[in-house]
Amino acid sequence: MEILQAESVRKQFSGHLALNDVSISVPKGSIFGLLGPNGAGKTTLIRIINRITAPDTGNVLFKGNPMKPDDVNLIGYLPEERGLYKKMKVGEQALYLARLKGLSKSEAEERLKFWFDKFDITAWWNKKVEELSKGMQQKVQFIVTVLHKPDLLIFDEPFSGFDPINVNLLKDEILNIKNNGGTIIFSTHNMASVEELCDHIALINNSKKILDGKMTDIKASYKENIFEILYRKGQIELGNSFPDGYKIISNVDEGQLKKAKIHIPAGTSPNDLLNLVIDRVEVHGFTEILPTMNDIFISKVEETRKL
Repeated sequence: MEILQAESVRKQFSGHLALNDVSISVPKGSIFGLLGPNGAGKTTLIRIINRITAPDTGNVLFKGNPMKPDDVNLIGYLPEERGLYKKMKVGEQALYLARLKGLSKSEAEERLKFWFDKFDITAWWNKKVEELSKGMQQKVQFIVTVLHKPDLLIFDEPFSGFDPINVNLLKDEILNIKNNGGTIIFSTHNMASVEELCDHIALINNSKKILDGKMTDIKASYKENIFEILYRKGQIELGNSFPDGYKIISNVDEGQLKKAKIHIPAGTSPNDLLNLVIDRVEVHGFTEILPTMNDIFISKVEETRKL
C-alpha cells in the first residue's frame, strides 16, 4: 500500500521547467530514496508534497486520497536549510514547535525530555540556539521533526555537517522509525547512506524521473556477471580449461590470501566458475560483485546527459 503518490507532476518557474511529468509511489513502512544531482527537481517535488507550492499540473495523493491542507500535520519535514530561531532558548523553541504540531504542553514536555536524554543534549535546554554547534542544532531540529510521530517523514540531507558518530546515531533512529511502522522520504547525495537505508529509490535528472524501483531489483538489473574469489594454495590463470568469454579483471595478493575478480559469460552459472577453479586453488570466499548505487547514479545521469 502506498502512503503517498505523485502523479504526472509538472512545475515551471519563469521559464525553468523544474519537474516534467514526474510520478513516484512511496510504499507505507519503507524508506524511499529521492535522488538526483543538484538542480534536478528534488526540492521542488518535496515542496509540492509539503504544500509549500503547488504543481502546475498533476496530482498528489496521500493515503489514497487527493492531498488536503490538513494532511501536512501528518508530515514531518526536515529541510536541508535548517530554520531554528537563533535568539530563542532551545527548550522554549522546541516546545513552541511541538505545540504547532498539535501536542499539548505536558505531552510535548514528556516527549522532548525523552529525546533530549536520548541525544544527550538535556544540558542545552536553557541555552540559546546560537550557542549550539551546527551538529547540536541539527539534533534539535531532527527531534522537533519526529516529535509528533507523523505518518510520513521527509529528510533532506539529514546528515549534513554531522561527524561519523552522530551520523550513525541518526541512522539508527531512522531505522527505528521504519521498524516501528514509519515511512520516510530520504533525499541525499550520499549514495553509501542510500545503500544502507533505502528500500526503494527514484532518480530525477533535468526535471525528469529516469529510474525508480526497489533497490535490490535495480542493483540486480545492473550487475555485470563479475565474481570475486578469495583463495590460497594455487593460482587462477586463464588457460585451456577456461572456455571463451571468461576474463580475469584483477588478481592480487591480499596478505595470506589472493583475490581474483572474474567476469563470466552471459548465461553462465556461478557454479560453472567454481567448478573451473575449485580443483586448482583452495577457495576461501566467493562473492558476486554488484554495482554500487554511486556507480548506477553516475551511469544513469551521464547516460541522460548524452541524449
